[in-house]
Amino acid sequence: MKILLVEDDATMNQNIKDAFLMEGFTVEVAYDGNIAEKFLRKESFDCVILDVNLPLKNGYEIAKSFRQINTSTPVIMLTAFDELEDKVQGYDSGADDYLTKPFYMKELLMRVKSLINRSQGAVSQELKESVEVLDIVINQKSKTVKRSDLEIILTPREYQILLKLALAKGAMVSKKELIREIWGGSFDANTNTIEVYINFLRKKIDKPFGSNLIKTKIGYGYFLDLE
Repeated sequence: MKILLVEDDATMNQNIKDAFLMEGFTVEVAYDGNIAEKFLRKESFDCVILDVNLPLKNGYEIAKSFRQINTSTPVIMLTAFDELEDKVQGYDSGADDYLTKPFYMKELLMRVKSLINRSQGAVSQELKESVEVLDIVINQKSKTVKRSDLEIILTPREYQILLKLALAKGAMVSKKELIREIWGGSFDANTNTIEVYINFLRKKIDKPFGSNLIKTKIGYGYFLDLE
């Protein structure tokens, strides 16, 4: 397995590289945003470890530009900040997971392996080009969403939540399941982040169409009302 490590601190860069080499990974390293983008344009990786604070271009910018050309390779962000707003910005930029410094090397290894396993083990249903629920069409190839033939612009996290609910075909999806599948368990289950994103989705999916498709069952989770 091959990873790209983007970290400007030379000591930390070397320590992470050594840890992954010992686990049998192939590791390419970059110390600034421009070099990282060159690697991402010309090579393929199983996972990207991306520091937020980098010279020339920060991690948020790199993740956003990378997601325009690659939506499947997992990205885990490293940062010294532990504020919820920073995490949300990271996820909205396209990151799949988020680890706050200082961290245990074993935890980073565990999370990277988990991300790679999840990205390589997608079920066949989720690989279908499009998913249709009532008048909503989700195109998984182009990552676009339409309702009544009108395109709806969603952030990566909003898209992932809607897709998860759509694939459930009206069945209940718990808050913990959404966190585990979309955030990889890196958020506390007690956080209100899911509620925030559900509200964002309702403003885009329900409100303009005068419907109430996205439902909440307090204490259980969320589902799409298909009746």
